[in-house]
Amino acid sequence: MQIVHFLEGPLRQAVTKLTELEVYDPQVIANYYAKRPLLVMGRVLQTMGAFLSFVVGLLWDKLTGQSPLARAEQLRCIITALGPTYIKVGQALSTRPDLVPPDFVTELAKLQDQLPPFSNEVAFQIIQADLGKSPQAIYRSISSEPVAAASLGQVYRAQLHTGEDVAIKVQRPGLIPVLTLDLYIIRLFARWFGPYLPLNLGNSLEAIVDEFGTKLFEEINYLQEARNAEQFSRYFQDDPHIKVPKIYWRYTTKRVLTLEWIHGIKLTDIEAIKAAGLDRDQLIRIGVMAGLRQLLEFGFFHADPHPGNLFATYDGKMAYIDFGMMDQLDLQTKEQLVDSVVHLINKDYEKLGEDYVKLGFLQPHTDLKPIVAALEAVFADIMNERVRDFNFKVVTDRFAKIMYDYPFCLPAKFALIIRSVITQEGVALTLNPDFRIVQIAYPYVAKRLLTDESESLRRRLLEVLFKNDRFQWHRLENLLRIARSEGELNLIPAAHSGLRYLLSEEGRYIRNRILLALTEDNRLHVAEVMRLWELIKPEWKFSWGALPQVVAGLLPFALFNSP
Repeated sequence: MQIVHFLEGPLRQAVTKLTELEVYDPQVIANYYAKRPLLVMGRVLQTMGAFLSFVVGLLWDKLTGQSPLARAEQLRCIITALGPTYIKVGQALSTRPDLVPPDFVTELAKLQDQLPPFSNEVAFQIIQADLGKSPQAIYRSISSEPVAAASLGQVYRAQLHTGEDVAIKVQRPGLIPVLTLDLYIIRLFARWFGPYLPLNLGNSLEAIVDEFGTKLFEEINYLQEARNAEQFSRYFQDDPHIKVPKIYWRYTTKRVLTLEWIHGIKLTDIEAIKAAGLDRDQLIRIGVMAGLRQLLEFGFFHADPHPGNLFATYDGKMAYIDFGMMDQLDLQTKEQLVDSVVHLINKDYEKLGEDYVKLGFLQPHTDLKPIVAALEAVFADIMNERVRDFNFKVVTDRFAKIMYDYPFCLPAKFALIIRSVITQEGVALTLNPDFRIVQIAYPYVAKRLLTDESESLRRRLLEVLFKNDRFQWHRLENLLRIARSEGELNLIPAAHSGLRYLLSEEGRYIRNRILLALTEDNRLHVAEVMRLWELIKPEWKFSWGALPQVVAGLLPFALFNSP
């Protein structure tokens, strides 16, 4: 902590137009600090001094064969002391098993971006400077001390004169000079030493630093956070289980954010949740389904859903707060994610290896044979009877070993996704230690495959159900069983849509393939059809008069009613 306090004074005095930066601009930052070599050298010496004992200790551990666990803890403490930039870097590295050994990943995941609060006097000066009035004039009441303090800002509880309870986020003073100086130095080292490091990044280290800087600047821009919150709210506007705080734009600027105060319980406060009579398993289900929808439907996801950002409201909703760290997936990435899940469900590890190439985890000309074998070793048990023995953390830990041993590189977006999923699962395990995320995730994906009518998902259903031009009866049965495991499955709209498609000119080719599937191997596949009927029978109000419709609609729905 002393390092951060030491820097704040001289940095604030040296800053001129740097604080006016709206977005991360490495050239502007480089031009600024190129004229201030003494400031740069001072920070370099402080940083190198902080890491010197760690490096010496690491070399000693290698010579003596000692466990790296103690050294990993030392690294976490050093990073915390170096302040906001390095805390954020450490958190980012905790999602990079392709770069960091497993013991260090585990320790870095414990990093908390918390620092002592800055004074109320300074915070209130920022509010007055940005909003044009004193806090007392804007708010009917305001807490005498911050209710939370982090590396980038702190939060007060207040009440507007119109009676609404609100939270006020105030950015830490002198933050941009601290962040930009550290980013400038890290970028210099990345340029000088990056080409000589044995890292498989899929991009230059300098470019990765720039991407990190861009995200960090977005996180400290409270106007961007407010826009993120409203976009997130729009996506979930039809979901009665998700709560997003209202933004008070009149009292919001780049450095001050006023939003609705959430009356709720932290998801880690088990006793309070019990006392409120809330269903913990239902809260888990709400949170996991919301996370899946963010990734696979909306493509816009909350990248930092840690326990401090998730609350249970007293009416049983899940409330999200803090929208500074969000990310957006394009349509192609969303569809490729669905592909990878489909191939995992089908245990098609060769296709899964190809998915990793398309998603940027592997270079296009990588030899996939040894990697496919390693993937099978990791994922072989995921979709069998032992699925209850697995959770996402176990799978990612195994996968981390592969990434460290094979030429994987982890795209930045997927680092955020992994962080998001693991964090949400950690919260869920706090609520229920027996929870397994795959028990909800796989039925959700299977249900979407069987009921979504979008063209892109139809194509993926056909890919699932046909392999080497042969219909895969067992895959359809598998999808149905998994989808039904989560309760009611409304297949009738999808079946009707499928029937219309089959009877169209466009569906002629698929009709022929279905007829061939029914008579493959010189026999009628009556047994397979009857097994499928037993699986979907509960969804139909069956009568003998409806039998022709059922027979006509059964196989069409099977073939293209999965995304």
